[in-house]
Amino acid sequence: MSEGSQGNSPAFGQVVIGPPGSGKTTYCHGMRDFMGRIGRQVTVVNLDPANEAVPYACAVDIAELVTLPDVMENLRLGPNGGLIYCMEYLEANLDWLQEKLAAFRGHYYLFDCPGQVELYTHHDALKNVFAQLAKWNFRLAAVHLVDSHYCTDPGKFISVLCTSLSAMLHVELPHVNILSKMDLIEQYGKLAFNLDYYTEVLDLSYLVDHLASDPFFRNYRRLNEKLVEVIEDYSLVSFVPLNVQDKESMRRVMQAVDKANGYAFGEQEHRSLEALMSAAVGADFHFSSTLAVQEKYVQSQDKAVEEEVMGL
Repeated sequence: MSEGSQGNSPAFGQVVIGPPGSGKTTYCHGMRDFMGRIGRQVTVVNLDPANEAVPYACAVDIAELVTLPDVMENLRLGPNGGLIYCMEYLEANLDWLQEKLAAFRGHYYLFDCPGQVELYTHHDALKNVFAQLAKWNFRLAAVHLVDSHYCTDPGKFISVLCTSLSAMLHVELPHVNILSKMDLIEQYGKLAFNLDYYTEVLDLSYLVDHLASDPFFRNYRRLNEKLVEVIEDYSLVSFVPLNVQDKESMRRVMQAVDKANGYAFGEQEHRSLEALMSAAVGADFHFSSTLAVQEKYVQSQDKAVEEEVMGL
């Protein structure tokens, strides 16, 4: 693989980023299986040196180069410092990564990245690795996963928006933000607004007003207003909801990522996708049931208000 090219054609892929527990490894596993069923050759690259129990067939594993436990033991670093050292070590040994990736020329790549947030918001090691991949003719999109349960807490959701915006500006790749684990959202509480309010990041002043009703956040109204202004001024952040177990949801995410990195599949893959989706009807958790979650919450809230009014 020469500088500036990988064979004669570009290589396409995703760098899967996000905080710990957001479902990055599960996403890589599910997306690899989904794409494999429509005929796309997928290579999963584990770039997380702390990921010791990889549930998928890992073609390239950073553990062959460096592991977090070894770094922590030998250099007496904590988990955060150890992860940063591992990423800097990877950046200094990109020839190793280049040699490993060359064995899978022509494949579609999923890069499973670590869960340390500062690696995507202000540290440069992974950003430089992604930039080098671009020089090797990789067309990458960053897939940023966020646990959907943050939607049930307005304060945490504003924090998530700030983190997502910071990652988008720092990583400097086409970006798709994902609300993961949508099938579990109803376990965490009620949504204050419809689901599309959170996915499309609509008028956030309503979110500030909702926060102001909480005595704890009332004193921080001006701070929240300024944070919301920053998010809305850039007008970049939106989310695609995801349930890995639902094929329709996976298709929507895949198409959003393909649009972001410019991947265009052929007629055979299109036919395979149609066959897979038609076979999925009635067999799996439907995306519509995910959307029904927020409708149920809104209806229950309306009913509670109605009963309260009638009781007055």
